[in-house]
Amino acid sequence: MKVIGLLGGMSWESTAEYYRYLNERVRERLGGYHSAHCVLYSVDFAEIEALQGAGRWAEAGEVLNQAAASLREAGADFLVLCTNTMHRVADQLTALPLLHLGDVTAQAVLGEGIGTVGLLGTDFTMSQDFYTGRLAGHGLDVLVPEADDRAEVHRVIYEELVMGVVREESRQAYRDVIARLVDRGAQGVILGCTEIELLVMREDSPVPVFPTTRLHAELAVDYALGITGMPGTSQGSTGRDPGKSHVTSTV
Repeated sequence: MKVIGLLGGMSWESTAEYYRYLNERVRERLGGYHSAHCVLYSVDFAEIEALQGAGRWAEAGEVLNQAAASLREAGADFLVLCTNTMHRVADQLTALPLLHLGDVTAQAVLGEGIGTVGLLGTDFTMSQDFYTGRLAGHGLDVLVPEADDRAEVHRVIYEELVMGVVREESRQAYRDVIARLVDRGAQGVILGCTEIELLVMREDSPVPVFPTTRLHAELAVDYALGITGMPGTSQGSTGRDPGKSHVTSTV
């Protein structure tokens, strides 16, 4: 089994779920007392959040790549970046091979025969090219919420979910956002922030949901066990500025 390098802490609430999902998947695959071979580097999210807010993405990328190098020294064979938003700096993470969450998610969506998908996440993830463009590289049409809905989705993530706060009124707000995406043609919805799975369940959506934390962890185990290869975009790198919007379907 390859050693999985987890780069987490962004936030630790979802990183804890990664660890649980990894070990559940290993038990499912191997049975008995087997558990995941993994090492974790947990950064201080306050530092990363401040760099996000200031638009200092390159500096954040340097911090994360240094952490990835530490994981490599600890024996990790590949990197699982336990956050959707910080895939904004994926190109800077050169210390280890990266299991890109956008590729994992696109593979799952396409596997369900879905071509048009809604995306929920931080405003960075919903509005910038690094994630929507990655999905589009697999041939998906991506729908994101309109501005007011994006603001509310983002607010709930940063003011509630990363703090471990789950409110029923916020769950209903997310249900309403999902319903509006479905009305616009979404055949499925990506829970494109690892914290959203703390709030939104399968029964909250009239269409399939794609929980990125679970999908990422499960494919990491399958790759570590040699069951599957590492997915990639069919068109390779998008070659675009990751900060620019690339939403293929919106209003």
